[in-house]
Formats: sequence, C-alpha cells, structure tokens
Amino acid sequence: MTVTDALPVPARLGRVSARLAALTGWRRLAAAALLGGLATLAVPPADLIPVLLVAFPGLIWLLDGVETKKGAFALGWFFGFGHHLLGLYWISAALFTDIERFWWALPLSAVGLPILLAMFSGGATLTFHMLRRRGFGIGLGRPLLFAACWCLWEWLRGHVFTGFPWNLIGYGWVGVLPVLQTVSLVGIYGLTLVTVLVASLPAALPDRDTTPRRAWAGVAAGLALLAVLGGWGAWRLAGAVDKPVPGVRLRLVQAAIDQRLKWAPAERVQNFQNHLALSAAPPADPSAPPPNVIIWPETAVPFFVEEDARVRQAMASVIPPGGLLITGAPRTTVGADGERRYFNGMVAVDGSGAAVADYDKFHLVPFGEYMPLRQWLPVGAIAGNGAEFSAGPGPRTLDLEGRVAGLPSFSPLICYESIFPGAVVDTADRPHWLLNLTNDAWYGRTAGPHQHFAINQVRAVEEGLPLVRVANTGISGVVDSYGRVQQLLGLGERGFIDTTLPEAPDGVTAYARMGDWIFGIVLLGCFLTVLASRYHR
Repeated sequence: MTVTDALPVPARLGRVSARLAALTGWRRLAAAALLGGLATLAVPPADLIPVLLVAFPGLIWLLDGVETKKGAFALGWFFGFGHHLLGLYWISAALFTDIERFWWALPLSAVGLPILLAMFSGGATLTFHMLRRRGFGIGLGRPLLFAACWCLWEWLRGHVFTGFPWNLIGYGWVGVLPVLQTVSLVGIYGLTLVTVLVASLPAALPDRDTTPRRAWAGVAAGLALLAVLGGWGAWRLAGAVDKPVPGVRLRLVQAAIDQRLKWAPAERVQNFQNHLALSAAPPADPSAPPPNVIIWPETAVPFFVEEDARVRQAMASVIPPGGLLITGAPRTTVGADGERRYFNGMVAVDGSGAAVADYDKFHLVPFGEYMPLRQWLPVGAIAGNGAEFSAGPGPRTLDLEGRVAGLPSFSPLICYESIFPGAVVDTADRPHWLLNLTNDAWYGRTAGPHQHFAINQVRAVEEGLPLVRVANTGISGVVDSYGRVQQLLGLGERGFIDTTLPEAPDGVTAYARMGDWIFGIVLLGCFLTVLASRYHR
C-alpha cells in the first residue's frame, strides 16, 4: 500500500483537484476538452452517467485555478467544444450524401457547430466564475451554483437562435425508466439540473470551506434525492396500465432507402413502389386484425401527393376499407403574392384516394431546410436540393376519427420538431398521441438516430402521451406514455411493424400543464439558496 492509498478520500481528491487547478496554458484547456468529451459518454447511445462524477468535478477544479473572466470562459468553451465535437460528429454524415456539392460545409458542420454551441458552456463557466468572485457558492454551495449556472445556459441553448437542445445531460437516464419519470414533473431541463448537481457534489469533498462530514452529507443527500425520484418513478410505473386503443391497428413502414437514392430521378418510382409493397404485405401474425392506419416516414413520397391523382390512387390501392395512409411528402402552395412556396409536409389519404388532411413542418432545420442570413450566403439549403422550405403553423392537432373509427387525435411532428421540450403539442387542443415522421437516413449508422429516438422517448414521458415514430431507415417504434418501448424496428432494417396504439392515461402531467415554469422556479430556488448561504454563513 502506498502513502497515497492510505489517505482518506477527501485528501486524495484534494491532490487531484490541486493538480487540475495548477494546470496552465494549453494543458488546462486540453484537460477541459477531454473532460467535455468524457461527458458525452453520459448521453445516448452510451448512457454512462457515472462518467459525470469525473467530468463535472474536474471542470470545477480546473475553474479553481482561473483568475480572469477570459480564462473562465475559455475553460467552459473548450469543455463544450470537446463535448459537442464528439456528441454531434454524426451531423457531418449528411453532407456525404452529396459531398461534391456540399464539401465546403463539412468544416462548418464538423467544427463550426461545436464552436457555436460551446459558447453556451463558456457562458455557464463565466457566470459561475463571476459569482464565485463575489463570494457566492461557498462549500456545498459551489456545486449547487455550478449546476444552476450550467442549466441556465443549457436552457438558453435550447431557445436562442431557434434553439438546439440536443444531448442535454438528462437524456442519459433514458435507460433508467424510474428516474426518467422525473421529466413528467420538471421536464428534461429539470432532470438535467438534478443530474449535474448530484454529479458535481464530489467537488466539495476536498473543499477547505466545508468539513469532510458536511461534504459527505451533501453527496449522500444528492444520492438520496436520486433514490427518492427513482422510487417515485418506480411507483408511477407500477401503476401504469397497458391498454390499447380499441379498433385501431397501425402499420409502420420502414423501407430503409439509402439517402443517396431517395431523390434520384431513376429511383423515385421504385422507392414509392417499395413503400406500396410493404404496405400491402400480409400481416406477420395472420391471427391479428389487419391494420387500418398505414404510416410512412418523412418525405416517403417523392411527389406532390395532392397534385397527383395517380399517386393518390396507387396509395389508395393498399389502404384497407375504412382506413387511412399517413405519409410524409413535400407540399407546395401558391401564396396571395403569386409566389410558390414549398413545405416539408404530411398528407393523409383515404381509401378513395382523396387527401383528407395535411400538416406542414413549422420548426425548420437551419441550413438544412432553410438558409439563415441568405443575403450573405448565396447557397441553397442542403435537404431541399438547393431549394428552401417555408414554415407551417404549429404545433397542430389533427382529428381524423371521422375517417377511421376510434382513431384518437394526434400531434404530427416531422423529424427535428420532436427535440423541443414543451413545444410538441397544441395546448389549446391537446392531442391523445404524438406522431413523429422522420428520415434519419442522412446520418447512416451513427449515434444520431439513437439519440433522436431517445429524445422522442423523453417527449412521451414529459407529455404523458404515447408516441409513434416512423423513420425511413430507423429507428421506428412505439413508445407508451411512460417511455417504455412497446415495438421497435432497428436501424437499417427493412420491414414493417403491425401494432396497436397505446391509450393515453387519464390526466395531464405536471410538465404538460406547466412546461418549463416548474424548472424555472426550481432554478431560481437554487440561485436564491446560494445567495442566502452567503449572508447566513
């Protein structure tokens, strides 16, 4: 046994924290970037939440050695850069579907996006540093202040410049359903706050401003908080009832079409026929009732459905009597000014070949579906083959019960729209389930589709509504109101799922009723607690 091994835990951590605080120059920044990359392993698909017990205390100890505002911002920026560089590498895969046209955007997506997103983590560490210099966050108040600053800026990241709330730390609990139920109360930002706080508490163990007993009590209290939330979540899950909507049977079609072939002129008809063939295939279980609602993914039909009667009749040929086919498809309209506009939309077609409902995506992907700052960037959007989509009104609730008996109203969400907490339903006309149509073929077999599916699971728990997801290349599936995966068709698999639709439970979750206001109140409480501790110590 070495002398170091004989030291108590706070003393050993004290040596680690002192070494990190003593780092300077590029070594300090490199350490921050490595810790940020390590934190990426906490979110899907790795879900290694315990790495945060290293990443966040390490960042706090690095900040202990910083004297200037510039240094504090730089530390947070490098942490965020490492985090997003590793966590969002898959976005660049979309450019390789037509790399000859979009080679110039590769450095912007691979490095430019992490550079921008890291500004928010830099803002968090700068805020933390400035408040610490004013005497706030002493002892156990330090991890509390850090968690509050971090989550304030994460909320801003989810809202500023249209927002990009991807890879929030709380998503790491998707594989632990009892803890995940917390989002039904405080949303994903609230669960992120709890997670960052608990993960940061070990930073107080070697702190000279608190006793070891007090620091250990803080760590124990944090773990007890997680245990209480997990226990409540287990109780919530134990009371869940698996009940399908009577008379409704879905077929989710996943044709697994490579993105490079999806819009190729010579392949469009064959791609359309592939969807028709899967829709007309006999059920895998001959004893089960046949599906009466067929659902295709985002832009599954490469034609303007509402303007092409032949396409609609072909779709009608695979629709069972009294049924519907819901598909993602481009839509176009001519405005009062005579200008033609294009939408990334959804169309529902009945057995007669009539288009009976439509929906247009309202939260578009910057650079992918429209080009911000177009006056300075004379290039078209990537996903639109140079053209740009217009935004539709939303979110919306569609009620098609008159077309399919017993079909509850639903909120359509196309691809990216499902990532925004608190913005997936029309609160004035609340739906009974969520429908996410997406095309993750852009990203191949990367972490992106797995992260996207996990995000959808969280939306279901937050809203207390079942969610159906249909993706071109996967991952397609059905998630109930508690985040439990009922059906799944994996990434890259070609086929279909015949399934029932889970019934939404009675009542509305606290998060669905209050949105991020509960998180805001809790966050304010954290800052007030830190403020009060300064004047009462």
